[in-house]
Amino acid sequence: MNAPAKLHDCRDAFVAVLERLAAENPRIAAVCNDSVGSSKLGGFKTKFPDRLVNVGIAEQAMVGVGAGLANGGMLPFVCGASCFLTGRSLEQVKADIAYSNANVKLIGISSGMAYGELGPTHHSIEDFAWMRVLPNLPVIAPCDSIETAAAVEWAATYDGPVFLRLSRVGVPDLLPVGHVFQPGKANLLRDGDAVTLIANGTLTHRMMKAADLLAAEGIRARVLNMATVRPVDVEAVIAAAQDTGAILTAEEHSTFGGLGSAIAEVVVAEAPVPMKILGVPGVFAPTGSAEFLLDHFSMSPAAVAEAAKTLIARKRA
Repeated sequence: MNAPAKLHDCRDAFVAVLERLAAENPRIAAVCNDSVGSSKLGGFKTKFPDRLVNVGIAEQAMVGVGAGLANGGMLPFVCGASCFLTGRSLEQVKADIAYSNANVKLIGISSGMAYGELGPTHHSIEDFAWMRVLPNLPVIAPCDSIETAAAVEWAATYDGPVFLRLSRVGVPDLLPVGHVFQPGKANLLRDGDAVTLIANGTLTHRMMKAADLLAAEGIRARVLNMATVRPVDVEAVIAAAQDTGAILTAEEHSTFGGLGSAIAEVVVAEAPVPMKILGVPGVFAPTGSAEFLLDHFSMSPAAVAEAAKTLIARKRA
């Protein structure tokens, strides 16, 4: 029996790269909302005390400070729980960051239902929808620590705002060491011709497990890691529709306005095929662990595999 895959906290990959880049670039700063611990910025604070700004529980001010630092020539990484970074400061993100095209990197930590036991006030299942509607703002949810590190490297060189969505829930590494992040490009993790499974963040490894279950029944599923929600990889979506004839998406987000909606916009316009979106179906999620909540909303590997088979049957009907 194979040993369980080692799980990695993507925040560790984020801060490791941030500290290394900050040692090379004195313009890099971090801004947080009383979240030094949860953002794992303790090491950054020790190494670069003059480049960490902790505004306290004041997310609107935090985003404004980030914009001000960028206008002054700094390269700020603004870190906070995604539910508060996006929800409480949406106007500032819109006006001070996106509209102004400020060179600010927004890091939404503990996203999705990672704060599951704290209930709906701390669930961040609307952030894709809020962020991806704003112009000038790439929206990225890495699937593992390797992609997280690569995305941070890319964000530091990108001249403009970025929203990077990270979880605190451990995930196995799926991408090869040395992976280079390309915005708007999906990663083909597994090829197949019966159905395409598309996810990002914490759901990608569950899609891979679902593909294993389907393979045991002789069903070849294609698996795409779609880390960039805006812009999505239009070519990969069209190819998936044409090659497999059915698309199933899953996300730690509402089924409205997120990854599935972004994929559906391409499918309906370019290559209509049967499609199903798995996620939180327009309700406030109950209180419970992230693992429990994903299973509760039919995103266990087994439930994903069953949904895929139902979708394949629709394709054949």
